[in-house]
Amino acid sequence: MKQRKTAPGARSQLLLLACAMILGMTPWFSATVTAPAMIAEWRTQASTSAWLTIAVQLGFVVGTCLSAILLLSDRFSSRRIAAVSSLLAAVTTALLVWRHTGPTAAVALRGVTGIALAGVYPPGIKIAAGWWQTRRGTAIGVLVGALTIGSAAPNLFHLTTSAPEWRRVIVAASVAAVASAGLFSFAIKEGPYQAESAPFDPRALFSVVRDRGVMLATGGYLGHMWELYAMWSSIGAFWSYIVLQRAASSTLAPVLAFITIAAGTVGSIVAGIAADRVGRPVVTMIAMAVSGACALTIGLLTTAPLLALVAVAVVWGASIVADSAQFSASVTELAPKRYVGTAITLQTCAGFLLTIVTIRLIPVWVELWGWKRAYMPLAIGPALGILSMWRLSRSHALARARE
Repeated sequence: MKQRKTAPGARSQLLLLACAMILGMTPWFSATVTAPAMIAEWRTQASTSAWLTIAVQLGFVVGTCLSAILLLSDRFSSRRIAAVSSLLAAVTTALLVWRHTGPTAAVALRGVTGIALAGVYPPGIKIAAGWWQTRRGTAIGVLVGALTIGSAAPNLFHLTTSAPEWRRVIVAASVAAVASAGLFSFAIKEGPYQAESAPFDPRALFSVVRDRGVMLATGGYLGHMWELYAMWSSIGAFWSYIVLQRAASSTLAPVLAFITIAAGTVGSIVAGIAADRVGRPVVTMIAMAVSGACALTIGLLTTAPLLALVAVAVVWGASIVADSAQFSASVTELAPKRYVGTAITLQTCAGFLLTIVTIRLIPVWVELWGWKRAYMPLAIGPALGILSMWRLSRSHALARARE
């Protein structure tokens, strides 16, 4: 059977989607990078910093869970959902700068921001799948690369402001989300391969869960997520520690944090191209093997030459997210066509629920063992993820053998 060609206009739509994703995901870590200044101004407990990040993760889980149960991504226009969600994220982020907002209200606002962002990422992946079929891994890899830049962007915003000016970082992230809403509303379109909207059917969720391929791909994704957001949310603190130990300029820490996270953009695109050629399970297993090795070794290099430490961090940043798009692409190919949006949303819901555990544990491990060993337990996730994807590759091989 001849494969369908890429739809006309797919490349321009992918570029617009990437821009919308960069802008729309910028609010995610906006409060994480400014947390020390916020806590100092509010004179609250240091643990508030972790909760400003965890609240977003919890909100994202709630949002994706509700979306999966109600089949929102398969019943309504994905671009409209993304536009409304980006606008809501902008509003809840902007409210952080209100003079009456304190730590409790800030954590609550971050939770609502997470709920809103659940309406940006999964629908964006579904829109991309509607434009691309033969090179879907590459297309979704570009989107995940865009998400990576959006997640890293607050570190650059932070670099241009002093601690007392933390509100500028928040406002910049809010403005970016408004621009994202504009792109989803007026520039981005649904692709010709987009599945038709599906009616509400409680049995649809169970049909997705019962699919062995979808569950194995989700198992790999869970191993990946055990590691990813724990690193992303703490790498700024890690570099601050390294810079302080070496008596270097404090402005170096956010630069190195941005470089570490943004390296994932290259990793995502390269992995997408490779996955479309050699298969998604192979690429995800290689990426997880590399990232797991980096998690085990980076702490041991805290006293090594800075160039060596930066090199390992860049490799980690590139490999830790390189496989992310391929888990989503696998689900778009394995799930029942009418419920692709729900399958992606369910996968991300489970993955982000798991991130809450390791985001909270990293500070505990730092206190117990120091940065030398704090990242080592993150390697458990990639190890289990490799096992799940190996089983998926085996099931694919057996299916081809029977044909």
